[in-house]
Amino acid sequence: MFEERLQGWGGEELVVRFDEPTSTWMFIGVHSTALGPAMGGTRMKPYPSPDDAVRDVLRLSGAMSMKQAAAGLPYGGGKAVLAVSSVPDRGSPERAAIIGRYAELVDALHGTYVTAADMNTGPADMDAIAERTPHVLGRSPSKGGAGDPGEGTAIGVFHAIRATCRRAFGSDDVSARTIVVQGAGSVGARLIAELLNVGAKVMAADVDAGRVAATGAMPIDVRAVLTTPCDLLAPCATGGVLSEETIPNLACHAIAGAANNQLATPEDAARLAAHDILYAPDYVANAGGVIWLAGYETLGWDDAHMRARLAGIEQTLDEVFAHAAAEGIATAAAADRIALERIAAAGRE
Repeated sequence: MFEERLQGWGGEELVVRFDEPTSTWMFIGVHSTALGPAMGGTRMKPYPSPDDAVRDVLRLSGAMSMKQAAAGLPYGGGKAVLAVSSVPDRGSPERAAIIGRYAELVDALHGTYVTAADMNTGPADMDAIAERTPHVLGRSPSKGGAGDPGEGTAIGVFHAIRATCRRAFGSDDVSARTIVVQGAGSVGARLIAELLNVGAKVMAADVDAGRVAATGAMPIDVRAVLTTPCDLLAPCATGGVLSEETIPNLACHAIAGAANNQLATPEDAARLAAHDILYAPDYVANAGGVIWLAGYETLGWDDAHMRARLAGIEQTLDEVFAHAAAEGIATAAAADRIALERIAAAGRE
């Protein structure tokens, strides 16, 4: 049914289940287990068709392989999508039924895939999944988990911004920079706090103006967020914001943010370079979330080691930027080469 979508994916396994009792299509994409079990979040949302959900899970699972490899973690890439007619309320019997039956599907893979939270799922859902399978990260702290990894993502993006400023402006002194943050949600708000704490001038926009007001950042109109003059733009909301249409109008010198899939198409990386805008590849910059989950829940890191590993995102980006400059390629292509080489090397061992 989905054979055409699988062509060119390059992954290992697509698990498909239509759960008739809950009328939910459940998809798990196991893209790579070369570095370890495939790990990635569970996205719950309505889709126009099952085919659209498959396209999402294949794309996202592939991106997770790159993220895990770039982060140097003992995990491969995976992702799950629960295609529902509507997202059930938290705590509702309908939600419990979907999560419970999905947990059984995860357990049936015997550890090939390790799930976590993503869009419209959270620690409470991971707690429920953990009642039926051990192959889950992101449980509530009261249940022995690391909880919301947003703090790790924000700290990691802060270090990505430092590395990007160092490359773009010759100094990682963020206090000398004007930064526009797009999105003031769980990660964006934490990132704004980190930036303000070191003295950066921060402007921010969000569809919910109250979120921006709560951060202390200077508010700007959401319609002007991409065209507001600044040193660095930090996309921390939806993906696909950097496109053939938007890139010519950008008023920043560099980009580093938390949003996934910031490029609308792969070709947009070269368009950014052509406009002399330094781009920190999103899956390198926002890897703090998976580092947070893996480090605290499976690798036994203490706080000091976690801080050091999150700061290590700077060194990864230094390598990406240097490779891109040496090879004369876009930074996104450089990051892909580095991640793919790590995956290939693991496969040769």
